[in-house]
Amino acid sequence: MTKKPIIALFLDIGGVLLTNGWSRDLRKLGADKFGLDYEDMDERHHLTFDTYEEGKLNLDQYLDRVIFFKDRSFTREDFKAFMFAQSKPIPEMIEFVRQLKQTYKLKIAAVSNEGRELTIYRVKKFNLSSFIDFFISSCFVHLRKPDEDMYRIALDCAQVPAEDVVYIDDRSMFVEIAQGLGIRGIVHGGFESTMKKLKEMGLEIHA
Repeated sequence: MTKKPIIALFLDIGGVLLTNGWSRDLRKLGADKFGLDYEDMDERHHLTFDTYEEGKLNLDQYLDRVIFFKDRSFTREDFKAFMFAQSKPIPEMIEFVRQLKQTYKLKIAAVSNEGRELTIYRVKKFNLSSFIDFFISSCFVHLRKPDEDMYRIALDCAQVPAEDVVYIDDRSMFVEIAQGLGIRGIVHGGFESTMKKLKEMGLEIHA
């Protein structure tokens, strides 16, 4: 039996198209750079970061709780500049997704957990809206993966049946949840492995 064609691609941003926005490694780097107690910073981060990612705090409020609850020798703007500067592109993945969209006329949706200021910065900095049609970011919809409704919102926005979608994420749990809704899934382990898995599903770019 012929496989149903893929008409939409859903994907995470951090770890797939870009480096992660504010991961443990980056927080440790920030603590070292600014002379912070990492254990204290990390505990405060975990107590409030979900609220920031759900769009219920802005970045200044997050920083008030995690960093600037007492006087510091550096400014808020210094720290935010450091946070933003950690975002780097994964060029081969960005170009590959661009080409897939152009070749197959795919609908592309980002399904990501990220705070508003980081999301907006990253979308603009790396021109993600030039090939991503919908941004189902936790800060916009006030939900976070692993909530299934993140994927349902993406399906509603794209107006495609679940079986016609492939979802790519570097976290296996999030892929499993999408698969539970009937979406085909790929655990992203790097450009080559994801390209191979997409080819097996009928999506490839010819040189």
